Amino acid sequence: MTDLRQQFGTIDIYLFDQLLRGRITPGMRVLDAGCGNGRNLVYMLRHGYEVFGVDRDPKCVHEVQRIAATLAPTLPADNFRAEAVESMSFPTAFADLVISSAVLHFARDDDQFRAMLQGTWRVLKLRGLFFCRLASSIGLEHQIQQIAGRRFLLPDGSERYLVDEALLTQAANELGGRLVDPLKTTIVQNERCMTTWVMQKDG
Repeated sequence: MTDLRQQFGTIDIYLFDQLLRGRITPGMRVLDAGCGNGRNLVYMLRHGYEVFGVDRDPKCVHEVQRIAATLAPTLPADNFRAEAVESMSFPTAFADLVISSAVLHFARDDDQFRAMLQGTWRVLKLRGLFFCRLASSIGLEHQIQQIAGRRFLLPDGSERYLVDEALLTQAANELGGRLVDPLKTTIVQNERCMTTWVMQKDG
């Protein structure tokens, strides 16, 4: 178990699934848009991926820089930047894989959600893979309380911007994305729901 944790860190199980299916391969340029403390980057830092990340929190960015300096010392510290995902300084069509794990549901409202999503999508190359996990209302429609717009109070006491299948389908069509997996939603003991949204950028 210790060896697995050293190799993979605490990687999201659904991102691990994409690795197992060969959709994420060494040599790819990976950008984690909202990287937090780097939980999804440990394996990639160890195995020859060209890794980049952004997070609003400079402390998180510093921690990822520290981890990268140990696991992939040739990577420049500037690969990891304290920035908002809606205004990243990386170029358009930059990455083969863009990760957005537990980020978009912190949007204040529809405008910020669209800005965050479009900013994240912008840096993905054509034919690149977009991996997203975010809170949704799917399966908990009658157990959440609306605050304003798509912001809801969840049974676990947290407030989130919640998507549903219709919104994700519309967004995919507008972005020019093609689902490579069906939407998958995990309901955590009637407390919250997390949906996995994986697309290829078709233009």
